Amino acid sequence: MLDFRDITAQNFEQKALELFHWQCENNAVYAKYCKLLGREPASISKIQDIPFLPVELFKNHSVQCGNWTPEISFSSSTTSGGTPSFHHVREKAHYERVYQVGFVQAYGAMEDWTILALLPSYLERSGSSLVTMAEGLVEASNDTRSGFFLYNHEELDTVLQALAEERKPTLLLGVTFGLLDFADYLNGRTIEFPELRIMETGGMKGRKKEMIRAEVHQYLKTSFPASPIDSEYGMTELMSQAYLKDSGLFIPPAWMRIYTRDIADPLAPPLQNGSRGALNVIDLANVDSCAFLALSDQGQVFENGTFEVYGRLDNSEIRGCNLMITL
Repeated sequence: MLDFRDITAQNFEQKALELFHWQCENNAVYAKYCKLLGREPASISKIQDIPFLPVELFKNHSVQCGNWTPEISFSSSTTSGGTPSFHHVREKAHYERVYQVGFVQAYGAMEDWTILALLPSYLERSGSSLVTMAEGLVEASNDTRSGFFLYNHEELDTVLQALAEERKPTLLLGVTFGLLDFADYLNGRTIEFPELRIMETGGMKGRKKEMIRAEVHQYLKTSFPASPIDSEYGMTELMSQAYLKDSGLFIPPAWMRIYTRDIADPLAPPLQNGSRGALNVIDLANVDSCAFLALSDQGQVFENGTFEVYGRLDNSEIRGCNLMITL
């Protein structure tokens, strides 16, 4: 079985093709999708020809390779009564390995950090992959002050002030609207804490006016002028996360690649790097589900593999996927 930790820039395409053919044989949903497209797996020998499964299919299908009972199932949050996506995970330990290796590559040893998680709404429901990751980071940190904060801004403020006095490396991981609410609580007061990194994970969930990432980071900087503002890009249907540090670009791990596609034609081949469009992803850690997904986000991918995310596609932009009805 493919081990995501063995993936390098040199063997990525070979491993992706091997996993594609294996998943076509073992994933009934993906195999049917490829068949409906008229894409015979035996005819595909280039990574550019691999079909990307629309991520929306996780809402109504069990996308998994083989017949097994999941140890854990992740579900997406929804607004306005929408249908959630479900990602069934064969072994929880596999997800833990993926986020641990990815975090260490981006930020160093987990035990060197104090982890403060500000995840209202996510904590109030079950099945959040983000909460599962945050729980693991909190447990691995070497500080009893690590933990979750729901709406207790006063307690979070007190903990941050103490950590700032110690100059303790700290990560404040928060859903976007939660971080903005905390900044509002500070009411113009600043926390000067260079050893603090703030990581927003996206998501307004209808709680605030939608803001682009640059606006969010600028707003947070008014309360934390000395702290770097980072972002995490992940989702229910993926095992892996990409990180944006110091308001730069997202950097995926070695086993994950992002591509763009024509917004008006989801079945078109990937666009050249540098082009803007809807996003496709190859996540080779998605061994037991599907590693080749057409996402509902739009952005831009650059020559070195880094990428930007500009936001969600709206309903008028998602076209040409009548095959999902057939499935």
